[in-house]
Amino acid sequence: MKKTRVLVLAGGQSGEHEVSINSARSVLQALPKDKFDVTSIVISREGRWLPAPDSVRALERGSAPSGGELVLHQAAVAEGFDVVFPILHGPNGEDGTVQGMLKLAGIPCVGSSVLGSAVCMDKVMTKAVLASHGIPQVGYQLVTRAEFDATPEDAIARLGALGFPVFVKPANLGSSVGISKAKTENELRVALRMAFELDRRVIVEAATSEKPREIEVGILGNDAPQASPVGELTFDSEFYDYETKYTAGKAEMHIPALLPPAIAARARALAVEAFKALDCAGLARVDFFYIDSTGELFLNEVNTMPGFTKTSMYPELWRAAGVNYADLVSRLVELAQERR
Repeated sequence: MKKTRVLVLAGGQSGEHEVSINSARSVLQALPKDKFDVTSIVISREGRWLPAPDSVRALERGSAPSGGELVLHQAAVAEGFDVVFPILHGPNGEDGTVQGMLKLAGIPCVGSSVLGSAVCMDKVMTKAVLASHGIPQVGYQLVTRAEFDATPEDAIARLGALGFPVFVKPANLGSSVGISKAKTENELRVALRMAFELDRRVIVEAATSEKPREIEVGILGNDAPQASPVGELTFDSEFYDYETKYTAGKAEMHIPALLPPAIAARARALAVEAFKALDCAGLARVDFFYIDSTGELFLNEVNTMPGFTKTSMYPELWRAAGVNYADLVSRLVELAQERR
């Protein structure tokens, strides 16, 4: 039987470079060798695409070396492969850019294509699509760097109408990068300036009435997606910031989440609805806020390429559903071919 030729892309230029490489290691180990002929390419933080031998060394050391010239021409990298598995997070990887290159080359890729990837990466567009489908979200406002520079006090007044505290988020970054919690107008000014260093568009979100529970659902499939059991993250920090997310022991996973059955069912249904509305494919992790006292669910974000180590939330959610890691990664490759 002819093996499926798979190219795994890892690394990239985002703050999740090492997370991507750790995910890639797990996927490379898990893809059955009797079914797949697998090659890996690592992209450095500067955007260099390393040749296969250098990529193997980068995977072994946990990151790509800095400096040097572009080694490979991106448009030619994927030639000769049946499927590309882009385990890339954040800008220039999860945002539709790599997906567009692969689409032009006529090569199927694991996960969402250009539209779903781009929309889910952009918090403003995600919220607009979800709102049009009546999917519940916390109150929010968009502010641009141009508006804040021109009329800062007017912008602060408009955003302050959400009530304090608020959360300030760059529109196009993942992994909680650049997110701040502001409890006063002065803190809001500082948070906006920090966020505008990372993006020209910023989302300001209202806080919920009490500290919400962080609920997550995994989605698997294309046109008939399935939802995993519901998981929960618990932590002691004020919110799920970058440090909490990537410091060992700062957060704990609970699968299944201890929720009323009706709430768990609603979270799973909303996750599938959002996946379809945003034109996602293959996989996604859909994150919610849950308020115990009111029973309210608010969709927070949709991750089209979530962390993928064997102990990451997404694979763990499917393990709880009886799908082991090797079968999960194999199924994702098959879904990419099926969608084509």
